[in-house]
Amino acid sequence: MTNIDPITLQVIGGALHTIAKEMGHVLYRMSYSSIVRESEDLGAGLFDKNFNTLCESDSTPMHIGSIPGYMRGVEKTMQGEWLPGDIVLHNHPYHGASHVPDICCIAPVFFENELVGFSANTAHHVDLGAATPGIVIDIPDVFAEGMLFTGLKLYEGGKLNNALWQYIGSNTRVPRDVLGDIEAQVASVQLGARRFHELFQTYGKKTLTSACSELMDYSEGMLRRRINEIPDGEYIAEGFLDDDGVNREKKLPLKVTITIKGDSAKVDTTGSSQQVPTAYNVPFEGSTKVTCYFAFRALLLDTYTNTEYIPQNEGSFRPIEVFSPEGSIFNPTFPAPCQSRFSQCQRLVDLISKALAPVIPNKVTAGCGATLSAFSYSGLKPDGQYWILIEINESSYGGRPYSDGPDSIDELMRNTRNQPIEDLGMHLPLICDRYELRDDIFPGAGRYRGGLGIVKIQRFLTDGFVVHESDRHEDIPWGFLGGEQGTVGKLEKWNIDKSDSIESWPAKVSAKRIKAGDCIAVYTPGGGGYGDPFERPTDQVRADVIDGYYTSDHAFEVYGVVIDENNEIDIAATESCRDQRNKK
Repeated sequence: MTNIDPITLQVIGGALHTIAKEMGHVLYRMSYSSIVRESEDLGAGLFDKNFNTLCESDSTPMHIGSIPGYMRGVEKTMQGEWLPGDIVLHNHPYHGASHVPDICCIAPVFFENELVGFSANTAHHVDLGAATPGIVIDIPDVFAEGMLFTGLKLYEGGKLNNALWQYIGSNTRVPRDVLGDIEAQVASVQLGARRFHELFQTYGKKTLTSACSELMDYSEGMLRRRINEIPDGEYIAEGFLDDDGVNREKKLPLKVTITIKGDSAKVDTTGSSQQVPTAYNVPFEGSTKVTCYFAFRALLLDTYTNTEYIPQNEGSFRPIEVFSPEGSIFNPTFPAPCQSRFSQCQRLVDLISKALAPVIPNKVTAGCGATLSAFSYSGLKPDGQYWILIEINESSYGGRPYSDGPDSIDELMRNTRNQPIEDLGMHLPLICDRYELRDDIFPGAGRYRGGLGIVKIQRFLTDGFVVHESDRHEDIPWGFLGGEQGTVGKLEKWNIDKSDSIESWPAKVSAKRIKAGDCIAVYTPGGGGYGDPFERPTDQVRADVIDGYYTSDHAFEVYGVVIDENNEIDIAATESCRDQRNKK
């Protein structure tokens, strides 16, 4: 290994990141499905020949963090050797994948006839022929989740495998979207491979590989220094999931124990639920481990609060050890189904934050939505062909150490974008009747209040089907340092012609038939408060009342601020109210 001067090192680091971002842009700009084209539910990056992450696109953390696991799965399952021009597909969750819908596309990179690395991406595919359109919940095993690819060469030596291409198109309900998105993935990894090869040509193998190694060591060192600032010890947090989607009366316990020892951390999920008989299990290699890596990087190496250069690479994974007992919800055994795993991952991040909150209070938020509200809306077109929409609905954050929790945001690991309702309404038999911040709740009170979730109502214009994957309709987002709890989510259904007969649905809905005129209303959770509400500045309380976040009565009861009918603060009455509380 050679020592690279700091300027060259940072230039190479910037070049790697730019390549990853360009790969992501090509992927979403060329895709057909709205989940990739609009929501950007994808990941892309470059990897060395040992599958270490060298750079990441600014996309969904679950995608990019899981790709090394995919590659290790490919190494064990692919037939034959890597050839220039190869492109491999892989998505088996018991061979490293995050879950079945996230297909990984991998291209080898050769320099001077030697394999030097890989260009790879993942994208969430709308439908791979699973038991129900788009999303599955109540299924018996992983085979009901759709097509499983284990290191299959879509291109071998640059030549398309037409049989595999035809097989994929024949086994999805929406071949145009799926094949179009795969074509976008292929273009993305081909671009990444070319750009990576150009870097080798520019800097040479010795310099580039040494720079990549130093950048990974640099990221590792940064995270280890942050971990070393946390006092050694065990930190524990517990919660629960509403249910498994079938056994509604049975809550599923969640527990995380974090052991800090020097500059290393271990995350242990022992005490969490055993694996369940539905798709609410979490693949260990491709999802559970990635979740824990993300949590520590987000808490301790936040790019928005650190002024130092932070390369996003394998180095930030190294200080973290993850353990989940085999046969548990975070480490299921084959062939247990495991597609609908994201809410559990969100809750795991939330619990890691909660466990560490007492020792890093200035780096955590109060409890947030920490779930996923994902719908699969589907039906048949007049020509008998399927239409499918995967829609992800944003939630909210809890109050933060220095500011209020954001409203209507894809929190924690999601980092996806919302899909324009105008675009969807032009192409699908759905009308969005309402899309706004929730007005049936107040945000979690605190010195910094929590954010509000959203309410969205989609109305079917034709008969169809709906599946909903979510949680946190019962376990309330937590308040911190005297802040109050947030609010859980809820789901309702009615028909526009019978709006007085509202049905309350659970968080998880498996393939319900829908009639024309049926309306589905989702209300996502509101975040908890951070700090004592009585310490919130009175002018901010007044602004919240004017903006409709809560009423003047709530301002008095919870914040101790007296606001008159003209929305002006009664200073004397407010001081008296707050003084009386503080004397108790």
